[in-house]
Amino acid sequence: MNEAITLTAAYLLDMAIGDPKWLPHPVRGIGWAIERMERVLRRKKADHGTQYTDKLAGIFLVAAIVGVTYGIFYFINRLLIPSNFSLLTSYLSVIILAVLIATTIATRELIKSAQAVIDEVNAGNLDMARRKLGMIVGRDTHSLDQKGILKATIETLAENTSDGIVAPLFYFALGGLPLAMAYKAVNTLDSMVGYKNEKYRNFGWAAARLDDIANYMPARITGALIVMATFLLGVTEKPAPQAISSLKIMVRDGRNHSSPNSGVPEAAMAGALGVRLGGPSMYGGISVEKPFIGEESGYSIQGSGFKEHIMYRTASENALSIVRVTSLLGLELALLLQYLRTAV
Repeated sequence: MNEAITLTAAYLLDMAIGDPKWLPHPVRGIGWAIERMERVLRRKKADHGTQYTDKLAGIFLVAAIVGVTYGIFYFINRLLIPSNFSLLTSYLSVIILAVLIATTIATRELIKSAQAVIDEVNAGNLDMARRKLGMIVGRDTHSLDQKGILKATIETLAENTSDGIVAPLFYFALGGLPLAMAYKAVNTLDSMVGYKNEKYRNFGWAAARLDDIANYMPARITGALIVMATFLLGVTEKPAPQAISSLKIMVRDGRNHSSPNSGVPEAAMAGALGVRLGGPSMYGGISVEKPFIGEESGYSIQGSGFKEHIMYRTASENALSIVRVTSLLGLELALLLQYLRTAV
């Protein structure tokens, strides 16, 4: 079976239908398993145990969820790739594999959710824009103005281009369906228990650290792909200086983030668009001071000066275009890595 054909089919399937709610999704199953295991591991504690026992329980949770996920999809993958299938069965196995691989990629859903926020801003419905933004970001959104809403949208587009698109493609290219699904398990664990609050600081330590490790290379690959997409797309009249700015800001401000990885694609995006991301944000009613990323150079605007309400609206639309091209470049890179892996 040609893995390149299967991966391409999965990518196109994701772009066509995304993640419809009626279709069973492995990540929902992984999330369900995490919730149940957490209850079992912590049921004898009123809230949480000692630092040592919580960390130990968290390590066991991560090992169990990631290991079982890899094992299940390794078995499924083996069932679907025997060479003695009939032609009809072979086609059916390709379809099933493509559907499973598509569930690890989130290009359509990322663009769709961000576009929904941008559309509400463009229509002047800021309350609705805040509500829709609150569905895709972790920060408080109720007090954000138009600029704040669009900044947060651009940030989540950049970060999730790495987590939701490039990283799954990267891990599929390296280890096929089992490794791609194992990565999704790591990502889901971090999103559910990898917090730094009192409840999860120790229990979620292993999940957060493994997520940092798993995303180290994909984040930096994503930053480089955003630079390439910026040049290829030419969302302004001067694509070369714009791409240079993307690279420059990525190198300069890529560490201006609490995450060792998220700042890299965000900085590349900020430089590409000529906007400033980061800064103070509210989480659970608490103000968190974050360093700024990028600078308002106005690359996003063609002949409209530096009016912020125009700058960030134009930048957000251009960010969507950059994500689309970066996604395609990510697929091409994955196909190249896949070829190199099978050729060795």
